[in-house]
Amino acid sequence: MAKIIFYEKPGCGTNARQKRLLEQAGHQVEARSLLAEPWTAERLAGFLGDLPVPAWFNPAAPGIKSGAVEPERFSPAQALALMLDEPLFIRRPLLEVEGARCAGFDGVLVASLLGPRDGDLPDACSRPAAQGPCPTPEAAPEPSDPVRP
Repeated sequence: MAKIIFYEKPGCGTNARQKRLLEQAGHQVEARSLLAEPWTAERLAGFLGDLPVPAWFNPAAPGIKSGAVEPERFSPAQALALMLDEPLFIRRPLLEVEGARCAGFDGVLVASLLGPRDGDLPDACSRPAAQGPCPTPEAAPEPSDPVRP
């Protein structure tokens, strides 16, 4: 099975479910904080590939949900600059497997790792809007704590 580097937002329940699916499929998952990684525009662009610029963005980011940021208005350079400044805007997870990279949990790479599936894969934020955003990493539970909704 594959070794997967999985860039996540610590404390994100959807990312936790995605990692479990990969592990249940027999893969080794090395989780890293998307927010703490020292990104460069070139390196981040390697994960975004041929996706249209609006698909680079995390639709659950507070700035997007509020309408303050409109992804369709950004050029590739502007989008990368914003994401380097505020990584919460990066669509997640970012995955790296044997040199192949992708953003999100719904592409060809993920399908190749999980095989045929009944039902949808968790790609979008599953946290109810009434609960607000997931806690920031500083407030996220420690790995030994139970995952809270």
